[in-house]
Formats: sequence, C-alpha cells, structure tokens
Amino acid sequence: MSTPPDPPVSALPDLNDAESRVPSVLRTAAAYAWRLIAVGIVVRVAFSLLGQFHRVAVAVFLGLVITAVLRPAAGLLARFIPRPLAVATALIGGIVLVLGALALVGETVADQRTGLEKEFVAGIDRIERRLEEPPFRLPADAFDDLQSRIGKLLSDHRSTLISTALSGASRLVEVLTVLALALFCAVFFTHSGEKQWQWLCDQLPERARQRVAVGAGAAWRTFTGYTHGILLVAATNAVLVGIALFALGVPLAVPLALLEFMAAFIPLIGSPIALAVAAVVALASKGPLIALVVVALIVVIGQIEGHLLHPIVMSWAVRLHPVVVALAVVGGAVAAGVIGAVVAVPLVAVVWSVYQALRGPVGEPA
Repeated sequence: MSTPPDPPVSALPDLNDAESRVPSVLRTAAAYAWRLIAVGIVVRVAFSLLGQFHRVAVAVFLGLVITAVLRPAAGLLARFIPRPLAVATALIGGIVLVLGALALVGETVADQRTGLEKEFVAGIDRIERRLEEPPFRLPADAFDDLQSRIGKLLSDHRSTLISTALSGASRLVEVLTVLALALFCAVFFTHSGEKQWQWLCDQLPERARQRVAVGAGAAWRTFTGYTHGILLVAATNAVLVGIALFALGVPLAVPLALLEFMAAFIPLIGSPIALAVAAVVALASKGPLIALVVVALIVVIGQIEGHLLHPIVMSWAVRLHPVVVALAVVGGAVAAGVIGAVVAVPLVAVVWSVYQALRGPVGEPA
C-alpha cells in the first residue's frame, strides 16, 4: 500500500503569518499575563510556607523592629562602654519603658475604677432614656429584655465561653513565646548584625553578592526609616489624643492615648478605630455632646496625620501612594488579620525600595 504524498509546502499554515495577525497589544498582554501568573504562584507558595511558620516569621519581624529602634541608642552607648554592655543597657531600658507605660495604665484604671462604674451606669441610663424619646421611641422594657437575653445566651454557651477562655490562655503563652524569641533575635541583631549578614553574603555566589548588598542596604534603610517614622507619628497622635481627652474630662485618657499609640501602627484605619473607642467611652461617661467633640477629634487628627505627619515624616522613607498603602493594609488584613495589616505596608515599601535600587546598574541604585 503506497503512502499518500506529502502536501506541498504552500498548503501548510504559515505560523509566522498567523502570529503576525495577532495584535501587538494582545501579544504583550499575554506575555505579561503568564509572567504575572508565575509570580503569583511563587508568592502564594512563599506565603503558604510562611503560614506554616508564622510565629517564627512574626518573631523575626518583631526582632527587626526592636533592632531598628534600639540600634541607634546602642551605637551611641557603645562609644563610651563595651558594645555588649551597651546592647544590654539599651534593651533593659526599652523593657523598663514599656513596662512603666503598662504600669501607668494599670494604675490609672485602678484609681478610676469606682468613679468609672458610676459614670458608666449613669451614662447607660442616660442613653436608654434618650433612645426612649423621639425619634427612636424604643419601648421602656427593650433594654430589660436585652439584658435577660444576654444572660440566657451566656448561660446557654457557658462551656463554649470556658473553652474560649482556655484557648485564650494558650494563645497568651504563644504570644509570650513569640516576644521572648523576638527579644532573643533582637539582642544578636543589634550586637553583631553586620557579621551575621556578612556571613550570609559569603555563602552566595560571588557574582550575586554586590546586587544582594545593594538591595539589602535599600531594604534596611527603608525599614528603619519606616519604623522610626511610624513611632514618631504614633507618639504624636497619642500625645494629641491624651491632651484632648484630658481637657474634655473623658475618663481613661491615658489608656485611650496608649490605645491610639498602638493603633497608629496600622496606617489609615488604626487611628479612627481607636478614636471610635474613645467616642464610645465619652458617650457612656459624658454624654452625646462630648462624644460628638471626640468624633470631630477623629477628623482633625486624621487630617493632621494624613496631610502633615505622614508627608513630612514618612516621605523620605516610604514612597508609596496612599492608594497603595490602603490596598496593602486591606490585603494584609484579609490575608493575616491584624498582624498582616501591620506588616503589609513596610513589606510593600521594602519590596519597592529594593526594586528601585536594582533597576539601574549595580552600585548605582535608582
């Protein structure tokens, strides 16, 4: 049986001609698409691995934050005393400062507890009376029924509450373990971070060392700049909030100022949430007028933070558009909760600074 003859070359489809018919925009989009898919897969795998060891990753991140804060003080003390003693002094001083702030908050709450109970009871009664008046017109027994329902709910789910409390105790042990590991890392990072980094660079191929050094230098400058800047912004916000709440006579001014300090580490949304808590406290203790003043305070401090503090303090360290910051915070919160919201902005800023540094020729960062 004879085989059919091969078709003439002219009958075969011309692949080059078919490709030339595809618009150049579509070809470019397809080229970028598969690269983005590859990058997305790598990022997904990296985050999955970090998720398995998220406690270690958080401890290292906190260790780097503590190092960025303590390193200038340790370097200054090392001019007069041996470096190990300088590191120990800076670390102990920082711990004493934090514990002192927590002790001040605890003492303030303990001193105001009796008065706070009376103010909150009176405030809740005042809120109930206003809700019974126009335009709300809630029935007088609505809150009594609500209290009975809450009591029944608590009694019906007592075992769940107990298990939740026990899991909270185990979570506290995990938090303390992470903090201890972070302090352990910070001690060695502060004392001999350059030697550790030099050892790591020596393990890399020689042709890659210079680029890694350039990228790492840009990353560390951005990270330390962000850490110092956010600390300054948080401290300024806390002082402003504390002074305003104290002037308005709102109880728990010091704890609420500390809450504002901690919330400021989550850009854009942290401060409004903390001040919303302050507004609730003001509503329950001082009435709706003072609560409205605190709400106005939210707007004023948000404007100061967004248009004065962040542009002046953070622009030299974090060159990110506010939209990018917002997307990073929301994406981090969706991916990893509060920790993700805190870590997202410095992570994006570090990645962007490394990209900028490595765009040009090696040794000439952009």
